Amino acid sequence: MTGKKDLYRAAAIRALCSITDSSMIQAIERYMKQAIVDKNAAVSSSALVSTIHLSASIPDLTRRWANEAQEVIHSDNVMVSYHALAVAGSAKRTDRLSMVKLVTKFSRPPLRSPYALCLLIRYSAKLAEEDPSNASECFMEFIESCLRHKSEMVVYEAAHAVIHLRKSARDLAQAVSVLQIFCGSSKATLRLAGARTLAKLTARHPNAISACTVDLENLISDPNRSVATLAVTTLLATGAETSIDRLMKQITSFISEIPDEFKIVVVSAIRRLCTKYPRKHQVLASFLAGMLRDEGGVQYKTTIADAIIALIEENPEARETGLAHLCEFIEDCEHTSLAVRILHVLGREGPKARQPSRYIRYIYNRVILEAGPVRAAAVSAVARFGAARAELLPNIRVLLTRCKLDDDDEVRDRAIFYSAILDSDDPQLVDEYMTNVPIPNLEILEQSLQNHIRTNPDEPFDINSVPTVDETKKAAEAAEAEAITQNTISLEEQYKEQMKVIPFVERFGRIFKSCKPIDLTESETEYRVRCVKHIFAHHLVLQFEIINTLNDQFLEKVYVCLGTVPGYEFIGEAICEKLVYDIPGNVFCVLEFPKVPLDTLGSFGTILEFVVRDCNPKTGLPDASDGYADTYPLEEVEIGCADQFKLQAATDEWEASWEEAASVHEACDTFGLSQADIGDAAIAVCEHLDMPKSAISGGDTVKEIRGGGLWRENVPVLIKARLAAPQGSVTMQLTVRSPSEEIATFMLAAVG
Repeated sequence: MTGKKDLYRAAAIRALCSITDSSMIQAIERYMKQAIVDKNAAVSSSALVSTIHLSASIPDLTRRWANEAQEVIHSDNVMVSYHALAVAGSAKRTDRLSMVKLVTKFSRPPLRSPYALCLLIRYSAKLAEEDPSNASECFMEFIESCLRHKSEMVVYEAAHAVIHLRKSARDLAQAVSVLQIFCGSSKATLRLAGARTLAKLTARHPNAISACTVDLENLISDPNRSVATLAVTTLLATGAETSIDRLMKQITSFISEIPDEFKIVVVSAIRRLCTKYPRKHQVLASFLAGMLRDEGGVQYKTTIADAIIALIEENPEARETGLAHLCEFIEDCEHTSLAVRILHVLGREGPKARQPSRYIRYIYNRVILEAGPVRAAAVSAVARFGAARAELLPNIRVLLTRCKLDDDDEVRDRAIFYSAILDSDDPQLVDEYMTNVPIPNLEILEQSLQNHIRTNPDEPFDINSVPTVDETKKAAEAAEAEAITQNTISLEEQYKEQMKVIPFVERFGRIFKSCKPIDLTESETEYRVRCVKHIFAHHLVLQFEIINTLNDQFLEKVYVCLGTVPGYEFIGEAICEKLVYDIPGNVFCVLEFPKVPLDTLGSFGTILEFVVRDCNPKTGLPDASDGYADTYPLEEVEIGCADQFKLQAATDEWEASWEEAASVHEACDTFGLSQADIGDAAIAVCEHLDMPKSAISGGDTVKEIRGGGLWRENVPVLIKARLAAPQGSVTMQLTVRSPSEEIATFMLAAVG
């Protein structure tokens, strides 16, 4: 390490640091600092990399050696510069301000090492992601300037960062152009990078890559199959309905040249396309059927069959076409499990077709030609035709009679079983054992069997104790509906009992709305306080829920001192007489709203005041001392516009209600919003007005928000907001209609 031969020094540093621990680092620290600033690139790089490895066990090491690392960041050697920046970044990763200074310092002028620049881009992207405000725009400007760098790896790193950070298609144009150039590169690595990144972009901004369609189509014939597969899946995800026919023709020859794992990816993309464009089911189903006829493994064939089955279930118009393709496939199907599944689908969907008899021949052929499990599945499928279609019952009975002579026990048993049920002419029996057979939930069945073997292995297992798939689904839907119901009514119902401690609360009438609790302290503080705003027609009740997290303190006479807001009249309060450890207590403050609605907007300063007495942590009993008075500052409580309205998304009758309200008072104004993305702006407006996101409708360039509801004095209001982003900035035209001109104007003023 201290020798004269640089070749040995670099290797000695790496070897020494691999066996060094925190107790030995002091002995070599001086030599390591000298090695970091050594003129030999191999020695300096070895010392820097060893520093990063040692920091895993000695966290503050990079901070102690950061000054030496920063000295060599501008080294002429690209790897030394890269490793030095990594050490400096590791030293400052927990200090955002220091990281900002580091990125700002080395981004003007930028570093010469492309590796270091890539790392600097990642640091900048992380800082920009953590702070989405305009303050991070300088980092985005640096990243976008790297799109014009001469190094391809720097350009790609910058494009990758822009695509993950920018939210509007307009801001992505430059990065997409760079990736488009990569798609036409002579280097396979660049083509793969461009195609892969564009494929990821389709999930968020499919319209942004419309300009790359020609380049992606050229990649379908790329000799690198990974590149070609990415190009195909991207085109399938972003293609228009009119281009599907041409696209299917282009990828026909491509499909036969790629292995099964790539084919599965393409089939998954086609399955999503079936859902997106249901009117193209003929073309897509024919293409999938052609793939079924090709050679392939069971996983590949199963993926195609799943896609066709999903098409049949989701699109009733595709049922006949899909069933026909499945019937052709089982004629030559080599995979028993797949044939059994397709026969099950034919038995379930075939009787619903216009001409169900056409499928019986394909199914019965399996009884004659296939192995035992497939023949048994065919018997079940044929029997379901007889159960569902009375006109086919005589023929089905004949087929089942023939199946009774089969060599396989399972086939004979099923034929006898289904024949007996069909001959009984009992609709309830047919429905219970053939048409609507309860299928147990397999996960719960497995758990129940395991528990039964552990606890009662000698007793018979009751299959009826296991819920069916339908019952599980209904239970989940019921639980979800119950949760939604509880979320909508639980706040009012939950706090109604607690507010009875206020002696005069009955005079206020029925509670209009209880808002969601807001935290007034941090979760790890000694006193946790949150506030619930209860809105009445003319009064406001502030409920402060307080928890004492100190087990050696006993609080008495706890109340909240409110700051004054002009227009509000303080009526009274209900204090908490005692507050023991970890048991919530409530304090209520009652106020009367101002007469003018606009004066109701404001914030109350809050201070928690109480008497503290020491107590025994084990028993919770306070000492005999009188205690002492203390205060604890809290966050302000803001009264906003959304607190005084109950709004919901537009229903089917909204349009008629809007037209009927044309004669009432209307207030309209246009606002400029701070958000750059129109989707984020629409969500922000809904959150500001406490409206559900389902009120948002529209496309990528224009959004509409429609809804309505009541003001706290039961004054109806209707809202329509139109958002557009004509030149990169989002503007909103908000229109409010209400019988009260004052309320309509109040909502506009509150939004502004």
